[in-house]
Amino acid sequence: MMVVTGAAGFIGSCLIQRLNELNFNYIVAVDHFDNPEKKKNLANKKIQEYVDRDQFFDWLEKNNKHIDFIFHIGARTDTTEFDKAIFDRLNVDYSKKIWKACIDYQIPLIYASSAATYGNGEFGYDDNETIIPQLKPLNPYGDSKNDFDIWALQQEKKPMFWAGLKFFNVYGPNEFHKSRMASVIFHAYHQIKESGKMKLFRSHKAEYTDGGQMRDFVYVKDVCNVIIFLMRNRKDSGIYNLGSGKARTFLDLVKNTFKNMGVAEDISFIDTPIDIRDKYQYFTEANMNKLKDIGYTEKFHTLEEGIEDYVKNYLIAEKYW
Repeated sequence: MMVVTGAAGFIGSCLIQRLNELNFNYIVAVDHFDNPEKKKNLANKKIQEYVDRDQFFDWLEKNNKHIDFIFHIGARTDTTEFDKAIFDRLNVDYSKKIWKACIDYQIPLIYASSAATYGNGEFGYDDNETIIPQLKPLNPYGDSKNDFDIWALQQEKKPMFWAGLKFFNVYGPNEFHKSRMASVIFHAYHQIKESGKMKLFRSHKAEYTDGGQMRDFVYVKDVCNVIIFLMRNRKDSGIYNLGSGKARTFLDLVKNTFKNMGVAEDISFIDTPIDIRDKYQYFTEANMNKLKDIGYTEKFHTLEEGIEDYVKNYLIAEKYW
């Protein structure tokens, strides 16, 4: 039995699909199942039971003996939300309860951290656990993820196996419901489809050209493959980066989206909104050596390969994975 929290969300639903493809069909999906758009992410998947996140710990107390693994993917991920109390409740406190339950019931755990913990990258993007207490995230979401990472590392008692994954800019199918928080590729596709044009944020730093801001974009299918590897490996506990390992520009991203849609490029620039301008990351790139050092050898999709699969097989076809 595999438990996936955040099951109806983007990464959670993709993970369930990958587990199903590998014949893991005894899945317990944990989420708030109140969003009809998110429910579409779970259509046609093999799921044994649905548990509301507020009832999860009562359910766990009764069913823990049957659980082989918990994937804690669920979280409040809105980087434009500034109410710290929401993040404390949903991201920090809820995760602590899962951690403690995994110790009590001897269940291995993988949980979602975030590259948002790195802030402006003044300490680099190395998943060196000794620097985690020094990191300075740019928003309460990043703070909540870093707060839990710090707390986890401080614990004397830990689950039998555990891994925290710092997701970088994940994109791919099953993000139709995410609105403003969906990937740039998702927004580019829809903007181009509606207008034939794409607007990108202008650079407000002299060292970056307009559209030259760089992020580590990682395809969700690669994210799922790493999670499966850690589930099977389960002997090197710790906190790991999960990106492609290669920063690419927003211009690269948009040009490839135009190309795979078969539409002529028409790109312009607008000012970055004031409310996020001073919290906007201009560069992220995951150092992936730590994961490779424990034996991960699968190749990651290039940006070109990921966009082609996503645009042609999911966005244009309006299909879920």
